[in-house]
Formats: sequence, structure tokens, C-alpha cells
Amino acid sequence: MQQIWERITEAFANLDPTGYLALVAVVAIFAQWLAWRVKVPSILLLLVIGFGMGQLANPDDVLGREVLFSGVTLAVGVILFEGALTLRFRDVRDLGRPVFRLCTVTVAITWALITVAAWLVGFEWEIALLVGAILVVTGPTVIGPILRTLRPTRRVASLLTWEGIVVDPIGAVLAVLVFQGVLLGRGGDRLTTLLGTLGLTILVAAVLGLGLGVGLELVVKHNKIPDFLLGVSFVGTAVAALVVSNAIQSESGLLTVTVLGIYLGNRKDLHLRPVEEFSEHLQVLFVGVLFVILAGRVAPADVVAVAPTGLLFVLILVVVVRPAGVLLGLIGTKVSKEERHLLAFMAPRGIVAAAVTSIFGLEFTSAADKAREAAILATGDEADALSGRADNLFQLAGQATELVPLVFLVIVCTVALYGLGVGRLAERLGLATTSPQGVLFVGGQKWVLEVALALKGAGVPVTVVTSEYEKTAQARRVGVDAVLANILSEFAVKDLDLAGTRTLIAATSEDEVNFTAAREFSQVLGRANVFQLPRDDNPGGTASLRTEAAPHLTARACFEPPRTNTQLKELVAAGHQVKHTKLTPRFTLDDFRRTWGQETVLLFVLDGGEVNVVTDRIRVPQHGVSVIALVPPESVAV
Repeated sequence: MQQIWERITEAFANLDPTGYLALVAVVAIFAQWLAWRVKVPSILLLLVIGFGMGQLANPDDVLGREVLFSGVTLAVGVILFEGALTLRFRDVRDLGRPVFRLCTVTVAITWALITVAAWLVGFEWEIALLVGAILVVTGPTVIGPILRTLRPTRRVASLLTWEGIVVDPIGAVLAVLVFQGVLLGRGGDRLTTLLGTLGLTILVAAVLGLGLGVGLELVVKHNKIPDFLLGVSFVGTAVAALVVSNAIQSESGLLTVTVLGIYLGNRKDLHLRPVEEFSEHLQVLFVGVLFVILAGRVAPADVVAVAPTGLLFVLILVVVVRPAGVLLGLIGTKVSKEERHLLAFMAPRGIVAAAVTSIFGLEFTSAADKAREAAILATGDEADALSGRADNLFQLAGQATELVPLVFLVIVCTVALYGLGVGRLAERLGLATTSPQGVLFVGGQKWVLEVALALKGAGVPVTVVTSEYEKTAQARRVGVDAVLANILSEFAVKDLDLAGTRTLIAATSEDEVNFTAAREFSQVLGRANVFQLPRDDNPGGTASLRTEAAPHLTARACFEPPRTNTQLKELVAAGHQVKHTKLTPRFTLDDFRRTWGQETVLLFVLDGGEVNVVTDRIRVPQHGVSVIALVPPESVAV
């Protein structure tokens, strides 16, 4: 074992930048896959793995500090741009005031309270203000994965997403203002200078972000960019905007790419799906890589040193700061009590906090070195003043270096607390479920309503979406939740509330609608949870390559044996009924089949609280589960 460990250590010690980055990428992807399999927040695994790898190979030594932070800046910019592209004003048309309050009043309250908390645990006021500015952020890197797993109501998801993405650049700008205020000292013109910096930052972000957005929109609308270059063109523009903005005004780039993303994401005539898919894939990769690398910069001794103070600080953030910020910030808004409670206990910190902390820790040290050099060159009273200023900056730099392990501890603890606990809280508040089992039927035929009633009777949430008013009314009359909408409409694709929904079955009488709906909603529910009926003109699956739909345009066929919409209608017309049966050792699946004959169609299998669609590839247990099936009339049963 000792020899194996020595070989691993030696291999890490000999890693070059190429090998290190390749290893980090593979590890980051594996960690996110593993987190998905075991249903834990991926950030936790990424941080733990990164922390372990950092003890074998320090990222600063392998990559170089300058290259490392340049890469971190660009990656964070792409992540924020991707998140901003998904922000739609229509998603908050009834939440405009709460979103505004969360991004302004709540930020101000949170900043003030965190500053006080940091001062109480021993930081100087200057560093405490910096800590407060950095930790007002939550961010899409931690909110996104949690929402993807939790899938809460549309209102809650919109509030958390907007807050996470918009507040990230605000936190970075506040940190810059605090840092510059510290460097300016106590001069009388400090406030004027800081207001000028803030105004210039906003101006640069608005002009550059909107200007590049308009230019890119015009180029795309005139078809000057081929489809295969859309994704890289948008991301390349965002990267350029970040770099140019930072060159004009320090740390304004994150705000610029956020403005750019929000503008482009809300242009009606832009088809952004290829861009969103491309940037989302980059975001997943960058999030994993960044968390592994930045966690690798933290030494165990540093974490242990700040642990007592850090844990008390985290407790204050969770128990006092976030609840107070949300509850006070949302006074007078139309946000329900349940929604306020969930928001009050949902504020994990992410990659922007880690990156900004690392950068400003170095900035303080650099400023202190420059002040010491200036003091050496000066003479007389000026030298004494500069020397005193340098000593003060070195003292602050010492505290600033403690921020990296402190923020690392905050990230780990808040992701663990909120990521692991928010599901149960949301479930108790009726805003989400930790294990969604709901079924969404597209189409309101008679057999669909009978199946929906059987599922509802078994305790499974069911929703029917149909564009026909008569079928919607019929579904509601028999007690089935129904939504009147075209499944391919903007409302259904973007605004349909899928909280608690796990499975979609496209079962309309139009095959092309089924194909398109299945493909569209597989982006949200996952391809494994989306099904459709076979084509009416290809019930046996014998069509040629010229007539059958391409595999990537279709979803899995549901039920066993698969039946088309027409065939299911004919079975119901002939007297077939939906039956819910519990399989036991005395009445097994084989007994069930023998009782009802070959015309039986198995639809769903219920195992405890889990609901699965039966397909020709699923093995249904002989007993211990319940099945919902379409069976022939008793007079024809074998």
C-alpha cells in the first residue's frame, strides 16, 4: 500500500499543465455523474475531490498563479453569460417586484449583516466589509444543480434563478468598491471617487453589453453567421466583452456579460436553443473544473485554523443573515409565506465567491508590497505616513489570506446544509418533492383519462395537457388535473409548471406532435423519462429507413406490447378497461397474463412509491408490485 501511495504521489508531482487539466476534467465529469447517481449536490463531491487532489498537486505550482486566475475569470464569465441567457422577463411578469427587492434590498441587508458578523468573529472593519460584499452572492453554479434535482414550482425557481445570476456581478462590484475604498484611505474625496467608480462600472457594462448585444442580434438576424458557429460566436462575444470591460474598468466584466446575456435571452426573434445547449455544456464542464481547482488551493491546516470561527460564522449566515435578509427584503410583496420560508433557507455560495475571494486575497498583498516600496523611496513625514499605511495594509493582507479557507468552509457547509436539506423543506411546504413521480399525459383521449384516474387512485399525481377545450373540460369533470394548451406552444415549453412531474407520455393523435413534444421535454425531464406512442402508420416497427423517424428525433415507445393511439382507441371501444392489480406470490404476473389473455396491455408498474412506465425492455417482477393494465372484458378473458 505504501508503494502504491508513493507512486501516486510521484505521478502527481510530475504532472505537467496538460496532464493536470486533463485529469481535472475527467475527475470533474466523473464527480458530477456520481453525484447524479447517488442524488447528492455535485458541488460537495467536487470540493472534496478537489481538496484531496490539492494535497498531491497544488494548482498554483502546476499552472502558475497568473494563468490560473486568468482562466478562472474567463470561465466564470462564461458561466454567468450562460445563466443570464436563460433569464426571461416573462418568467417574472408576476414577480417583478420580489425579484427587484431580492437583488437590491435583500442584498443591502445581507451585506450589512454579514459585515457585522465578520467583525464580531474578529475581522477588521475593512475586511469585514469585503467579506460581506463577497458573500452576498449565491450564483448559478450552486443554485442550478439544486433546482435541476429539486424541480420546485415555477415561481420559486424563477426567484432563485434571477437572484443567483443577477446578484453575482453585484457582489463582485461591491467587493471592488470596498477594496478601492480601503486603498484610498480616509481622504475626503473617497466617497466621490467610489461613486465615480460605481457609475463608470454601470456605464461600461450597459454600453458594452447592450452595444455588443444589438450588434450580435443584427448579424444573426441577417443570417451572417451559420448555425454551426452560433454557439461559439455568442460565447466568443461574451469572452471578448468580459476582457474589454475589465480593461476599461476593473472587475466590471461580470456585470457586462450578465447584461449581454439578459438582453440576448429576451430577444423574441433570436433562436437561441443551439447557443443555450452549447453554453450549458461548457458551463457544466467549467463548474466542475473550477471547483476542483479552487478547492485544491486550500491547505488542510488553513481550514483547521479557521474552523472554530468559520463554523460560528456559517451558523450566523444560515440562522440569522439569510432569513432576516429575505423576510425584511420581501415585506410588502406578493410572495406567499411558504415561498418566503423556502427562500429564507436557500442561499448556498458558489464559484464566484471562491474566485473573487482568491483574487482579492492576492490584491491586498500586492497593494501592501507597493505601499512598502513607496515608503522606502519617500522621505520625511511622507515616508512615515506611507510606512504606517504599508503596515496597515500588511495587517489587512494577513486577514485577507484567511478569507480563502473561510469562504471554502462557507461554500462546503452551505451547499451541504441547503443542498441536502432544502428538498425536505420544499416538500413540507408543498413547493416541490424530493422524489417526483408525477405523470404528464399529452392528449386527452378516453383511454388517457381512464389511465389517469387509475394512477390518481394509486396516489400518483397526474396532469393532462390538451389543446381541445372539450377534452380539458371532460378531464376536469372526472377529477383529473388538466391544462388547456398546445404542448408545443411557448407557454407549454417555457412556463408549464413541472413541479413533481417525472414522466411525460406523448399520446396525441398526431405523430409529429408526439415526436416534437418528446424531443422538447427530454431537455427538462431527461430522455429516460419521456415516452411516446408508436406511429399509426408503423405499428409493427417495420418501416424502412426512408419512412421511419430518425432515432434522435423520437422517444422510447411506451407500454408492453406497444400500441398506437388508434389501436388503444379501438381496444377501449371494444370494452377493454383499465385495471389496477397487486401482484402477490399467490397471484403472480404470469397468473395475471393467463387470466386476462394476450390482448392485455401493461401500462405502469408501481413499486412502493415509485412509478415506472412499462416498455418491452423493462422486466416486470412476478410479485411484490402493482400493475396498471388495459385488460379485455371479462367475457373475452381467458
